[in-house]
Amino acid sequence: MSVSSSIDFKSLIKKDREERNRKHFEGTFLDYLEIVKKDPSVAQLAHARLYKIITAPGVRVEQPEDNPRLRRLRRHEPVRKYAFFEDEFFGMDKVINQIVRYFYSASMGGEESRQVLYLVGPVGAGKSSLMEKLKAGLEQSDPIYCLKGCPMHEEPLHLVPHHLREEFSKLLGVTIEGDLCPVCRFRLKNEFNKEYEKFPVETVEFSIRSRRGIGVVPPVDPNNQDTSILIGSEDISKLDLYSEDDPRVLSLNGAFNAGNRGIVEFIEVFKNETEYLHTMITATQEKMIPAPGKHSMIYFDGVILAHSNEAEWEKFKADHTNEAILDRIVKVEVPYVLELDEEVKIYKKIIQRSKFTAHIAPHTLEIASMFAILTRLQPTNKCDLMTKLKLYNGEEIVEKGYHQKIDVEELREEAINEGMSGISTRFVMKSIDNAISEAEHNCINPISIREAMIAQVKEMSLPDDVRKRYLGFLQDTLHKEYLDILEKEITKAFVHSYAEQAETLFQNYLDHAEAYVNRTKVKDPNTKEELEPDQKLLRSIEEQIGITVSAAEGFRQDVTSYMFALLRRGEKVNYKSYAPLREAIEKKLMTSVRDLSRIVTKSKTRDKDQAEKYELMVKTMIEFNNYCPHCCEVVLRYAANNLWKD
Repeated sequence: MSVSSSIDFKSLIKKDREERNRKHFEGTFLDYLEIVKKDPSVAQLAHARLYKIITAPGVRVEQPEDNPRLRRLRRHEPVRKYAFFEDEFFGMDKVINQIVRYFYSASMGGEESRQVLYLVGPVGAGKSSLMEKLKAGLEQSDPIYCLKGCPMHEEPLHLVPHHLREEFSKLLGVTIEGDLCPVCRFRLKNEFNKEYEKFPVETVEFSIRSRRGIGVVPPVDPNNQDTSILIGSEDISKLDLYSEDDPRVLSLNGAFNAGNRGIVEFIEVFKNETEYLHTMITATQEKMIPAPGKHSMIYFDGVILAHSNEAEWEKFKADHTNEAILDRIVKVEVPYVLELDEEVKIYKKIIQRSKFTAHIAPHTLEIASMFAILTRLQPTNKCDLMTKLKLYNGEEIVEKGYHQKIDVEELREEAINEGMSGISTRFVMKSIDNAISEAEHNCINPISIREAMIAQVKEMSLPDDVRKRYLGFLQDTLHKEYLDILEKEITKAFVHSYAEQAETLFQNYLDHAEAYVNRTKVKDPNTKEELEPDQKLLRSIEEQIGITVSAAEGFRQDVTSYMFALLRRGEKVNYKSYAPLREAIEKKLMTSVRDLSRIVTKSKTRDKDQAEKYELMVKTMIEFNNYCPHCCEVVLRYAANNLWKD
C-alpha cells in the first residue's frame, strides 16, 4: 500500500514539474517576436488578459422566455451567467455583469482601461471575495512573457524603438504601448550595447505570495503613509556607490511595480489619506507612475481594483477636493443578496467547505436566510416585507384575496439603496456556530437557529428601534412563517399519496375553470354526460387563499391563460405550475385532514390506528424529508404546541 502510494505521489510530482517546465520559456527578444507573430494574444494588456480569464470558462445566457421565475424577476432582460464566478457567487448576477462590462470595455481600449474598478458595499457582501477570485484567476492563468531580470516583469515589446513601432505593429498584428523601465533601459545600454534583439526574455507565473503581477495595498497608518509601499524606494546602501539618478539605486518593489501586467488591489481604499492616493491619478489616466527619487516616470499596465464600505465612500465623495480621483473611478455597488434561494446557497457553500458535521434539519438555512433578507429590505406600501421577500425570490403571490401583479422592478426602483444595510452572512454563520455549541444531539433545526439569532440580536450593539424590529422578525414574522411551512410538511407526510391527491384536485379545478371561462360544459369521464362547471368546487379551492367572489372570474382567467402559455412553450403542467393555485390546493388538502393531523400530532395516548398513522408520518419525514429522529421529534413537539390550537 505504502509503495503504491509513494509511486502515485512521485508520478504526480513528476507530471506537475514536467507541465511547468513545458510552459516555461527562455530565449531572446527575436525568439519572442516569432511567438507573438504566431499568437498576438500573448502580448495583450492587463485588462484584456483579465477579460479573457473571466470569459474563457464559458458564458451561459438565460432567456426569461424559457424560465417563468426569471421572467417575473427580470421581465424580458436575459441574464448572463459566467462559469468563472458561478460556483462561488450567488445572487450577484447584476454585480458580476457590471464587472465583466468594465473589463470588456477596458479590453477594447475604452475609457475604463484608464479607470479604477471600485467596489462599494456593506461588510460581508462579497467585495473581498470577488477580488480574491480575480487574483486567483490570474494565478491559475498561463505564464506571461517578460524581460528577464526586470523588477516590473514588463512586456518585451517595450524594447522596440518608437520609430520602428508602426512597422513592427503591422508585422505582428498588435499595438505596442509603453516604455522601458529605468532599470531595463540602463541594462539595454550598458549590458547589450543597445542591441535589443539580444535582450533575454522568459516566462513568469502570476503569484500573490511572490508579488509577481499582483500587488496589494492594505490601509496605512495616516501618520506613516510612506509612498514607497506604492512605488518602491531608493536603496540607501547603494547611494555611496552610484549617483542619485543612477537606476541601479532603485528598488522597484512597491505595489504598483509588483502589480504591473496584472492587478493592484487597494483594501479599504478610503481609509488612506487623499495625498497617498494621488499615484492613482497618473497610473490611470496617463498609465505612468512616479519613480522613487529623481528618476523619470515609469509606464504601468495594470488593473487597479479598490473596495471599501459605503460610509467611507460617502465621506470621500463629499470632499470636492477629491474630484480628480472620483473622475477616475468606475463604481460598482455590491449589496447584500436579496433572493432567498441564492442566500441559502451561500450558507450551503460555506458549510460544505468547512469541517461542519452537525445534521441540519430541513428549512433551517431557509429560516436563517429569511431573517437576513428581511433586515435588508426597505418597507413599501405595496405589500408586507415577507411578501416582498417572496416576490424578490421569483414567487407568484396571492395577497389579501386578490392575485395582485406587483411589479418587482417597481419595488426595486422605489428602494434604490436596498441591500446596502442589514444583517451580514457572517452574523448568520455565527448563529449557526452558536446553535451547534448549544445542541445536545449534534443537530440544529429552525427552532434552535431562531433562538440563537434572538440571543445574538439581544447582545448586538444596535439602536433600540432596530433591535425591536429585528426581534419582531424573529419572534413574530418568522415564527408564523415557519408554522405555515411546518403545517404543509406534516400534512404532506401524513396524507398517503399526497401528490396524487393534489394532482387530481388540480386537474378537476382546471377542467371546470376552463369550462367556466370559455362558457362551455365539462364532460363527466365516467358517464360522458356534459355538466355545467362546478362553481362550488372552484370556490372551495379559491377561498383557501382568500379569493373573493368578485375576484374569482379574473383568477380563473389568469390560471387558464397561464397554463395555456406553458403548454404552448412545450412545458409540463401540474399542480405546482402556478404558485397561487398550488397554495390553494395545498391549503384545501390541509383543511381536509387538519382535525386528524391534530389528533395524531397532539395525542398523548393514541389508539392502535392513530399510532400506526403517526409512525408512518415520522417514517416519511425521516426517509424522504431529510429529518433525523431527534429533529423530527423536536419539530413535531413544536407543531403540537403551536399548530391547530383550539
